[in-house]
Amino acid sequence: MRDVTAAAPPTDKELRELDAHWRAANYLAVGQIYLMGNPLLRQPLRPEHIKPRLLGHWGTSPGLNLVHTHLNRVIRARDLRALCVWGPGHGGPAVLANSWLEGSYTQTYPDIGRDADGMERLFRQFSFPGGVPSHVAPETPGSIHEGGELGYSLSHAYGAAFDNPDLLVACVIGDGEAETGPLATSWHSNKFLDPVHDGAVLPVLHLNGYKIANPAVLARLPEAELDDLLRGYGHEPLHVTGDEPLAVHRDMARAMDAALDRIAAIQRAAREEGAAERPRWPVIVLRTPKGWTGPAVVDGLPVEGTWRSHQVPLSGVRDSPEHLRLLETWLRSYRPEELFDEDGGPRPEVLACVPEGTRRLGATPHANGGLLLRALPLPPLERFAVPVDKPGATRHEPTGVLGELLAEVMAATAARRDFRLVGPDETASNRLQAVYRASGKAWQATTVGTDEHLERHGRVMEILSEHTCQGWLEGYLLTGRHGLFSCYEAFVHIVDSMVNQHVKWLRVSRRLPWRRPIASLNYLLTSHVWRQDHNGFSHQDPGFIDHILNKSPEAVRVYLPPDANTLLSVADHVLRSRDYVNVVVAGKQPCFDWLSLEQARAHCARGAGVWTWAGSGDDGAEPDVVLACAGDVPTQEVLAAAQLVRRHLPELAVRVVNVVDLARLLPAGEHPHGMADAEYDALFTPDKPVIFAYHGYPWLIHRLAYRRTGHAHLHVRGYKEIGTTTTPFDMVVRNDLDRYRLVMDVIDRVPHLAVRAAPVRQAMEDARARHHAWIREHGTDLPEVADWAWSA
Repeated sequence: MRDVTAAAPPTDKELRELDAHWRAANYLAVGQIYLMGNPLLRQPLRPEHIKPRLLGHWGTSPGLNLVHTHLNRVIRARDLRALCVWGPGHGGPAVLANSWLEGSYTQTYPDIGRDADGMERLFRQFSFPGGVPSHVAPETPGSIHEGGELGYSLSHAYGAAFDNPDLLVACVIGDGEAETGPLATSWHSNKFLDPVHDGAVLPVLHLNGYKIANPAVLARLPEAELDDLLRGYGHEPLHVTGDEPLAVHRDMARAMDAALDRIAAIQRAAREEGAAERPRWPVIVLRTPKGWTGPAVVDGLPVEGTWRSHQVPLSGVRDSPEHLRLLETWLRSYRPEELFDEDGGPRPEVLACVPEGTRRLGATPHANGGLLLRALPLPPLERFAVPVDKPGATRHEPTGVLGELLAEVMAATAARRDFRLVGPDETASNRLQAVYRASGKAWQATTVGTDEHLERHGRVMEILSEHTCQGWLEGYLLTGRHGLFSCYEAFVHIVDSMVNQHVKWLRVSRRLPWRRPIASLNYLLTSHVWRQDHNGFSHQDPGFIDHILNKSPEAVRVYLPPDANTLLSVADHVLRSRDYVNVVVAGKQPCFDWLSLEQARAHCARGAGVWTWAGSGDDGAEPDVVLACAGDVPTQEVLAAAQLVRRHLPELAVRVVNVVDLARLLPAGEHPHGMADAEYDALFTPDKPVIFAYHGYPWLIHRLAYRRTGHAHLHVRGYKEIGTTTTPFDMVVRNDLDRYRLVMDVIDRVPHLAVRAAPVRQAMEDARARHHAWIREHGTDLPEVADWAWSA
């Protein structure tokens, strides 16, 4: 960021120009909510000029317009590269209005010109069928933050600032949003912001007093108490309060200048003087009335400055002559004839504060991160692959092997700084600690002698808030970088609603030709349900997969690699991919190595396939039964079951199918990775019993395959919400996923086998009973289980 300090305060002329820009933005915001004709009020306002359905949010728009106007001023004066995250994203009319004024909207959508016809199209399309949403959305130039859900603006802003040393990220935080847990935690992001390598975040806490129906907590705090809170978070507050426009403009300009002078001083001290102490960053506290400049009283009730201005202050405009009169008075109060010329374009004084080119907030490439994205330098997998001469002869920790690859990626991006690993305090727990050879953990707070791997310039991000991790990574990806989110499987559910919004963002962005693809949001879920035997029931939940596969098929992928080499192959794929949410579930405990790297690549490319070496009689002949599996522990149990079947029922033809890409089970018309019916039937057969051992909740497999010809013959074992602190094998026994139960399922499901194989079934029952007795006496698994190894 350009070091410009002690900027001159705006002159009276400049204040009038700022006010003209602000009034124009307010006029355009009101017009979008109400008008579908007569955009410049060159005729008396009539009911037919009004939209039949009035949708949108007025209350926050004047404040957002004020912030946008004053950001324009400082960007232009200081030649800043800037991005703004609009936390009250339901204030879409404001952000669209400013984009239209600065010309970035017309640049993006040439059919909506900066003239009277374009203004009418701008108004008509807002919250209108075939138009644009009422929130700040992917369709909005300059946006990286969907306004449909509150709580994530500040973490998104910090994610955008990380490794962007020349970028100022302003973040408007609504006082309703400020009450959410994710937002409250994300104030601590300043303990991770490196003044040397990162940009700056300027929060603007907009306290307009009310949410949709209730007062806002922070708005009702005494100023001294609020200042204590913000200083406790590590910020120095600057206050702007009022309702008289020119006075507020003057105070806002002073606050902006003071904040940016402070930021420049912090960065100069860190970058040029080597200052190492954690700075106190500025925050602007903006108090203006909700619905400012709108109707003061409607139907005898106060509106401006109250919750009644939150959405549409005048709701009966088509039917009520009084409401129509109030709307026209309101619109004319902005004096549009002074703001727009005869053609309907903004007059020069309205645009005096607007920056040019990519300095405009609606045109910054940082809000269209695919423009800045570079391919990730991924090393050859051969350097990390584990040797597999024969299946099941060796064991490795899959995530430990992956950690070596990630360490290399960290090292390769050390100079360009465009890859980060985020997670809630679990990098080493998840066996990814090799990355510390290339980068420590970002940390700007106090350190003590017992700390390990903390580093002021680190790119490993750990905070015990999944919300904040998710927000950081989303902001980082949306501004053109790469990353991976590592998390315990059970607790990634905390970000369910956040990933919903990101998937929706990707789905809409794919339909906008001007939005360039960004790096995928990649999850590594480990410490998973089957090996949380030590932490117990609270740590056992594989349901995030179900949640993801409910989302837009074009944007979501789920992978369950069964060993280290398949995890490497999957990781290489997802880190190269664009515009997806990829969920990879892999264990961190030592597990058997089944496939060589070459075999793993081929298997991952197929997504699902027959492991001919694991079955019996699968030389092209039709099997009697299919043993299918998805996930590392289910794969081991299926192979152990196949071995037992071969030993006890050698005449039975058994096919073993492993699924690594879960979406392969869907029909081809339902998901891009789905199988055609003929392919599915060839793999699983149309009429033979399929015993499917699955990592998660068994009903998901039924839901994915319910339309298949052989669905009536599909029998799924998986996690049934039965968990506790116990032995690893007892977890699979309790949920009927164990090898003995799978053999019993084969006997129960293969026609005519039940009577003939009754002694075998009884032996399997006895093994389960022996297991229960053994673990209660010894506290460990049966030797035949603990010492089990694959033999062909």
